[in-house]
Amino acid sequence: MTEIQIAAVGDLMVKRYIISDAKLPNGIYSFDPLLKKVAPYLKRADLTIGNLETTFAGKKGRAPRKSHGPLFKCPDELAPALKRAGFDVLITANNHCMDFGAEGLLRTLRILDQNGIHHTGTFISVKGSKEYLIKEIKGIKIGILSYTNGLNGIPIPTNKPWMINLVQTKKIVQDIHNLKKNVDLVIVYLHFGNEYSHSPNLQQKQLVKLLFKHGANIILGSHPHVLQPLTTRGKKQFVIYSLGNFISTKLKNNDYTQSSIILNISVKKDEEGKISINGIHYIPTLVHRNLNNGRQKTEVIPIREALSENNPKLKANQRERIKKMVEHSIKILKGI
Repeated sequence: MTEIQIAAVGDLMVKRYIISDAKLPNGIYSFDPLLKKVAPYLKRADLTIGNLETTFAGKKGRAPRKSHGPLFKCPDELAPALKRAGFDVLITANNHCMDFGAEGLLRTLRILDQNGIHHTGTFISVKGSKEYLIKEIKGIKIGILSYTNGLNGIPIPTNKPWMINLVQTKKIVQDIHNLKKNVDLVIVYLHFGNEYSHSPNLQQKQLVKLLFKHGANIILGSHPHVLQPLTTRGKKQFVIYSLGNFISTKLKNNDYTQSSIILNISVKKDEEGKISINGIHYIPTLVHRNLNNGRQKTEVIPIREALSENNPKLKANQRERIKKMVEHSIKILKGI
């Protein structure tokens, strides 16, 4: 018998003041302080996954003419900081992956490769798009798939239709069937749902039901920017419809866009080679910004840890706000 821990987080939206807070006087960016307090929890898992909702498009990265949303890019220094914090796999299929066109997308993947971070959902070549990401950990083979519902209206180059996995039912089902032959466990990370909604929509529910029917074991959702419920089905299947924002500025003046979790899933393989999901736990987190030695500092913090410490920097109203956020997160995850 063998048992492993998988950790998963939602959107990594490193933008605006989060980037400026990381800039050092010498012009270099240091993102390690952003993740310092959550890194021990991310490193503890055998496999840690997050959704990279930005690009490494570089200083010369050009934005396409048409986009229905803001355009995200981040200094390259974020990649090694994510690796040091414990991330093993980053999902790259989301509605911002084409923010700086095909060139920005390809450069993002090259930066991840240079930093030893595995990725899936977008691809450098036709050959790469046909190869599945499989991680073997302690004798358990895990296949990871990822797809996005849209690209903010930015078209995929007609000569490179293979670059991005879109949510197309037929393809996802086929990919699951292909993977099942070679792995013990299939994880599907979907970028879907309605932004700012704490409830999954009908399309999310129908797709999850279908993918479970075809053998998906763990379905992880992102895109709504806030948490949505989680559900376990028997001993072999689990879904969280949205993991929310793990790193983000406050969106639409909504506190809950900065409140999330580190999800921990225990997976067991018995002597007969049968897989089961042995336990689900989560650590509520919060993006916190405060003044530190005359400088603004943004960090992702485990909420309970912040509350349990006799933290002199937390004012009474902040403490109450944070407590409310934990209670809210737990209610949403339970689907109350």
